[in-house]
Amino acid sequence: MPGGRPPKYDPAYHPVHAYKLALLSHTDEEMAGFFEIPVETFYRWQREHEEFRQAVSAGKVPADADVAVSFHRRATGYDIKTEKIFCFQGEVIRAETTTHVPPDPGAALNWLKNRQPGKWRDRKSLDLEDDDGQALAFPVVRVFVEKPEEPKE
Repeated sequence: MPGGRPPKYDPAYHPVHAYKLALLSHTDEEMAGFFEIPVETFYRWQREHEEFRQAVSAGKVPADADVAVSFHRRATGYDIKTEKIFCFQGEVIRAETTTHVPPDPGAALNWLKNRQPGKWRDRKSLDLEDDDGQALAFPVVRVFVEKPEEPKE
């Protein structure tokens, strides 16, 4: 009989909880904390137990999709049905209205930076290495061009 502590992994219990935690948008680190294991053990469980890995993946997909849809709506703007309640001459009047939530430029820019980083990121950089794999640093060079003098007549 092997010695040591008995394993914490329970095939009847952990995949169910991993799915629910992932569906609630918990990170891998948070899920490992729930199971009271190091995150490395959480990753090992995913490698060693196919049903556990599938449960985590199955929970992450809809959660990520819901967030992506919400973020896209915020970036592009949307309409929402609302109800306004008035009191006119002692009578309560309910009126359905549509409220427009305008696009959020910050959310739109964030979306574009993540989806098309080559076109929308703030700064483009060029990383160069020498033959030994060491990063090369180049000073910033500014070039000023003087306007030529007009020829004198």
